[in-house]
Amino acid sequence: MEHFSGSSLGIPRKKDVIFELDSAQRVYLDVFMEGVSRSFALVVPFLEPPLRDYVATAYLICRVIDNIEDCHQTFEWKTVRFQEISQLLLEPNLALPILQSWERENWPGLGTEQARLMGAENGQMLWQIFASIPDAARSSIQKWAQVMVSGMERLEDPLISPDWSDQGNIRLLRREKDYNEYCFIVAGTVGYMLTELVTQHYGFSESVVQALEPWAESCGRGLQKTNILKDFAEDLSRGVCYLPEEWLKEARFSPLHLNGAPGIWKKKVIDNVMGELRNSIDYIQALPYSAEGYRMASLLSLLPAMQTIYLAAQLQDKLFTVEHQVKISRPVMGECLIDARRLLQDNDGILEYAYAIQKAIDMQFE
Repeated sequence: MEHFSGSSLGIPRKKDVIFELDSAQRVYLDVFMEGVSRSFALVVPFLEPPLRDYVATAYLICRVIDNIEDCHQTFEWKTVRFQEISQLLLEPNLALPILQSWERENWPGLGTEQARLMGAENGQMLWQIFASIPDAARSSIQKWAQVMVSGMERLEDPLISPDWSDQGNIRLLRREKDYNEYCFIVAGTVGYMLTELVTQHYGFSESVVQALEPWAESCGRGLQKTNILKDFAEDLSRGVCYLPEEWLKEARFSPLHLNGAPGIWKKKVIDNVMGELRNSIDYIQALPYSAEGYRMASLLSLLPAMQTIYLAAQLQDKLFTVEHQVKISRPVMGECLIDARRLLQDNDGILEYAYAIQKAIDMQFE
């Protein structure tokens, strides 16, 4: 798997460039963010403009890339679509003819809101906004979105890692290495992208960038692994499992039949996620207090993820069974919002919060 060092990021420095959406563009981003991800739609408004608009645009572009991967089409079909979106990332003004051609294609497996992004009527404005973003920010989005595209092309190629296996009618990643590589492709790339965007926006020093870079990938991977645990049963219903085969062998593949798993195995899955989330804490602590909007957005991503893993530990008897369902309640999400505000300027408090969550998780398995 390709990794990126801080010195190779080549992050452009902040420049005073005026960027402002018109009312129709702002409504567009708000509506489609809410449509494809309510949780992320809650986080983005805490970012200061224009960073908020860059991140919303970048997220929707990543959703378009995900839509191609999620679509129940052939490897050859997806390869053409990935080539087209690579062209769009370089030349967004070509959106109309490409989106019109996409409207003539079938997109099986996508939800209504997802599919709307793939046509001219609802997709063209996204690429118009992207084309209008200042060069430095647009370049960062383009670079990391292209890394995602290239990675997702590898997901479809049986001759290139990450490797997949089959157990009955379930497709699953083969090894822990493949699990981590998959999570890098679909989410770790976003961690690097955001780090570049916020560095430009806030004008971070090189020392801050060097402190953030080692943990940027974990920020994305941790959230992705949280979703993989949360959505395990739902993913199985679609014929896919993202937990690696080499782990599932240890549980005699019982989770694939929703027949549960040994407690020590469940703890292994949970500890792996928590390791990524603890790295995310190091990332947040490296953020200057002055980067208030991004610190708040980061906390509003991390705290619900930790609470989700704690809930999984509490519900361990139901994990990997037909009753597998791990979703925090609205009141818990409200508490996360309160805690994020309380911890915004308190790095020591963030550490204490994480320690308390880890201790509570460990106690569930004693």
